[in-house]
Amino acid sequence: MTLTTTLTPAAVNDAIERHMRPQTFVLGIKMCRSEAEIPPKTKRAKKDMGIDSALCQGMSISRHFGWSFAVTRDDISCPIGATLFGFAPRVEHFDCGHCCAGMYTKDAPAGAKTEGEAPKFKFGEYFAMVTGPLGRIEFAPDVVLAFGNPAQVMRLVTGALWESGGYIHSKFSGRTDCADEVIETMQTGKPQVILPCYGDRIFGQTQDHEMAFAFPWAFAAKLLEGLEGTHKGGVRYPIPHNLRYTGSFPPSYEKLREFWK
Repeated sequence: MTLTTTLTPAAVNDAIERHMRPQTFVLGIKMCRSEAEIPPKTKRAKKDMGIDSALCQGMSISRHFGWSFAVTRDDISCPIGATLFGFAPRVEHFDCGHCCAGMYTKDAPAGAKTEGEAPKFKFGEYFAMVTGPLGRIEFAPDVVLAFGNPAQVMRLVTGALWESGGYIHSKFSGRTDCADEVIETMQTGKPQVILPCYGDRIFGQTQDHEMAFAFPWAFAAKLLEGLEGTHKGGVRYPIPHNLRYTGSFPPSYEKLREFWK
């Protein structure tokens, strides 16, 4: 597949759906620096639903309902997400690890290490995170995010490595996957395998069987070429299981053959 024209979100969505077959909408995610950058007709947590929303919750609203949805510094519910995305200032209580201590880490010093390694935007850098179904959005996303089972995520990994070879290197903490999905992807410019965090499973209601794959929009052409190349090479989803074999059966079943002679 030769990509000679500018890719649209809809074209990328069609290719991902064809090769991965996800059960929920593939998302386009855009970080907005101001209120004015939020696309028209985007639903708002406070204004349209009367709630404050976590970032993972907003993503789930988009991928299950098919809505474009904004979570802003004014209606974000999760204090950790607000800190990492720069919607609220970092404070000593956070930096010293007290939010982790006793829940995710043995003590505050260990928690401080976890917080220190989490990807972050600068305070005030962005005003809102907008998510929407990739096939419907009318803006160029910063990040594309697809949820699926491990085999579906593996399918995207193989496509992503078609040109470069090697391995995808991702990091996991069981916590703050919103930052892994968006901030890490934007700051590194590389695709990420995502292990949904504990909070995502509670507030985003991400299911036990789900993982995710994120990539920067600039990587879309390479991924699509890789999906097509690996498809031609025989890497497919659903997995084409090897069914060319003769089965063996219990002795009591095989006994029937004696009566047929």
